[in-house]
Amino acid sequence: MPNHIPLSQPDLGDAEISAVVDVLRSGRLSIGPQQEAFEHAVARRSGRMHGVAVNSGTAGLHLALLALGIGPGDEVITTPFSFVASANVILMVGATPVFVDVCPRSLNLEPAGVEAAVTERTRAILAVEVFGNTTHMAALEAVARKHEIPLVEDCCEALGGRDATGRDAGGFGRVGVYGFYPNKQVTTGEGGMIVTDDDQLADLCRSLRNQGRAVNAHSGLAGRIGSWLTHERLGFNCRLSEIAAALGVVQMQRLDEMLEKRRRVAGWYTQHLMDAPELVLPQPEPGSEGQHSWFVYVVRLSSGFGPAERDAVIDGLRKHDIGASNYFPCIHLQPFYREVLGDLSGRFPVAERASGKTIALPFFPDLDETRVELVCRRLRDLIAAEGLRRA
Repeated sequence: MPNHIPLSQPDLGDAEISAVVDVLRSGRLSIGPQQEAFEHAVARRSGRMHGVAVNSGTAGLHLALLALGIGPGDEVITTPFSFVASANVILMVGATPVFVDVCPRSLNLEPAGVEAAVTERTRAILAVEVFGNTTHMAALEAVARKHEIPLVEDCCEALGGRDATGRDAGGFGRVGVYGFYPNKQVTTGEGGMIVTDDDQLADLCRSLRNQGRAVNAHSGLAGRIGSWLTHERLGFNCRLSEIAAALGVVQMQRLDEMLEKRRRVAGWYTQHLMDAPELVLPQPEPGSEGQHSWFVYVVRLSSGFGPAERDAVIDGLRKHDIGASNYFPCIHLQPFYREVLGDLSGRFPVAERASGKTIALPFFPDLDETRVELVCRRLRDLIAAEGLRRA
């Protein structure tokens, strides 16, 4: 389909290909210098002392909660408006997710609601920077500090961003976790990174990702005798390969370039859609617009339009070979969560209203203005058609 505009597309070039080929030729495919270089690069960019590379953002969040000692009987406050993994990891450690409604502007957790939800069983706040938005992170950090519980920052969608005061996404709270799926600002194919200033937590995560081995255990002749087959705790295989890490190293060198491309594409969308009364456009944290890390460009239909009209618009875009999707369905309304937590429908009205109106438009660094303009024109036409049908 030569005229197809995909929803997302990674930004990869000859430098990434060469880096991967070099690793293949080296024969060192795991636990090597590329992993270490990638960890240093991401930690440095987030203003943290430690980076722990893992094979997905989900794995990073899972290990972070385990390292914090969170388990059965504990509660973790989190958002119902996110990719499902941010709540899944809470169930994976045996704890209970406690959902709090979101801010209607940023779609991040509302700090006042989080404050009200803290109980004697609350052991952490897991806050998501939705679509890369840093709004309320400092306030949520303050709530966590007040109650002496850790803030786990799910910054999987926010690499390279800063808030209005210049603080880096990934630099809030006790620990942050990035993700590197192909649609992210930086990709390693699959992958994630735990970042923290806590030496002990970092070492525990390193052990947990490597089958519970000691941090200084190495395979091959350089390791301590027997150390590679000595396991100090229950662990997992969450290692990131040298191939993926090499890809990440090059991508991190290009991060500022790719972020600027994403800001340019977001600017075109805003310019072409800002006068559309039927749409609510994404709004970065006030004062951080030039430092916002754009993950996706998600618009919302205004009041009067509901999920049926939204779905019709998405279907119409797809029929015109334009990638589009709803971002995100509410977690508490997912079939599995209805089984686990019961019927929570109506409990989080802001999240539910937003979820029923979201449309993710094609968004990636190499998208040009001509195609952005085409997407916007088709979007306006489809919304107008739905408006006529409603009338």
